[in-house]
Amino acid sequence: MSIGRKGSARRRYFVRLSSAAGVYLVSLFAATRLLEDNAPPSGLSIAVALVPGLAVVGMIWAIGRFYAELEDEYLRLLEVRKAMFATGLTLAGASVWGLLEMLTSVPALPVFWVFPIWCFGLGVGTLVNRFTLGDGGCA
Repeated sequence: MSIGRKGSARRRYFVRLSSAAGVYLVSLFAATRLLEDNAPPSGLSIAVALVPGLAVVGMIWAIGRFYAELEDEYLRLLEVRKAMFATGLTLAGASVWGLLEMLTSVPALPVFWVFPIWCFGLGVGTLVNRFTLGDGGCA
């Protein structure tokens, strides 16, 4: 695999992810300005609220495409290890907090936080890769 090809996958990933993240930030800001807190569901309010969610889907798609386009198997292993760590952390945290919510009076954690927690887990997974394999990955 040539360096240009690897860099090309990284570059496409960055463009895709940053584009989706930009749509997410702009649409979330717009939605919080356009909609009242606890706005009643209407066609317009649902449409406005769905745009940031669709941008999250775009970010997830960009990450998946990046994995598929990585030709170097070792780099793909590092990226998949990060994703597995992030997924485990997110599932464990959501399950534990969900049980706390169900069985005690802790405040509810909005589902909105699942994806940001998963992204945080990617960063922690990078550290796990670095400390266990000596390499954090390529993104």
